Parts: sequence; C-alpha cells; structure tokens
Amino acid sequence: MKNVDIYTDGSCKINPGPGGWAAILVYGSAEREICGGEADTTNNRMELKAVINALKMLKEPCSVRITTDSRYVADGIGKGWAASWKKRGWKKADKSPALNPELWDELLGLCEKHDVSFEWVKGHAGHPYNERCDTLAQTEAEKYRK
Repeated sequence: MKNVDIYTDGSCKINPGPGGWAAILVYGSAEREICGGEADTTNNRMELKAVINALKMLKEPCSVRITTDSRYVADGIGKGWAASWKKRGWKKADKSPALNPELWDELLGLCEKHDVSFEWVKGHAGHPYNERCDTLAQTEAEKYRK
C-alpha cells in the first residue's frame, strides 16, 4: 500500500457564507494542491469537503495520514462520532440531529477504502502545509464573495 500524507483546511469568514477548502496530497517527493469553494456554506462543511475531495483523488487503496486543524473532522472520524451518528440515524447522543450527514456518510465510505488516520494540528501556528492550505482555502472563499 502506498503511503500518502494529506493536509487539509477549510475557510468561511462569515459562517454561513462564502467558503473555501484546500488540500495538499504528498506522495514521496510529489505534491499536488487541490481546492474549491461554495457561495453559501459553513467552515465545518468546507473542512469535510477538503478531506473528501483529497481522498477522492486517490486511484487505489492507500495508507493515508490526514493532518487537519479541524477537531470536528479529526474527532468525528478518529473518536468514532460519525459512525455512531450514522448507526443512530444521524442523531447525536443527545438525540439532536447530526449536522452534515451526507458529507459524513461520504467520508465514512472513503475511509473504508483506505487505511486512514487523522492527526490534529493547531491552526495558524506555523505548520507549513497547514498555512498553505489556509491561504488556498481563503483565496477560494474570496471568489464567492459578492
């Protein structure tokens, strides 16, 4: 299995509002940047979209380490929250609806295809790939501002 590092970030200055996402995929010495955005979204949706779109780029099952500054994403998968929400019909432990179920469901499916681990890093703390993803995501979000 190939080892791939993925760095992701999402941005949404006004929540909800225009947002952007970005990911950098690293395999050996090769790096690929991908990014996109939406006119009306949330920061958590953009964080999820960054991971989903990055995993969709992989053409075969891989061992993947995803580095993100989003506790929502890292803990949602790493602590099993999303899988539990799905088992309960997209309800959280307190019976309130889980947000973004279609994105979580897509991410859970992608995680089944790969050996995925998540690493959380503090945002805006000088991590080079996280800083680059933040810049790309903010640039994408700007494209949707009116």
